[in-house]
Amino acid sequence: MRPGTPDEAWREDCAPRRVLELFATKWTSMVLHTLHARHGGSARTGVLLRSLPGISKKMLTQTLREMEESGLVTRHVEGTIPPAVEYRLTDLGLRFVEPVELLYDWGRANADALDLLRARRSSRKR
Repeated sequence: MRPGTPDEAWREDCAPRRVLELFATKWTSMVLHTLHARHGGSARTGVLLRSLPGISKKMLTQTLREMEESGLVTRHVEGTIPPAVEYRLTDLGLRFVEPVELLYDWGRANADALDLLRARRSSRKR
């Protein structure tokens, strides 16, 4: 396949698939949104846990670790006893917040359309 051909836009490493892979973890976009919209870009683990009803401590920890590996957040440990751990959005994380906020704004403005969706087997009851 030659560069610039229409097929190139559908390759396995194309931008849409890379975005989808990043947000394939159910909670990634919600953690980005919550850090940004509710906590000014940084929050301790317990604060995030209380801000995200429905997420388990294990899932939050796993999601934060994946986000740290991706470069979306940084983990800061204060030398207190017990240690206080805070997660902060990176510059890269702030870039990814923008499309998340646009999508969530669309969802709020189109709640009626969301209500018309048929429930998926894997989703929780509304």
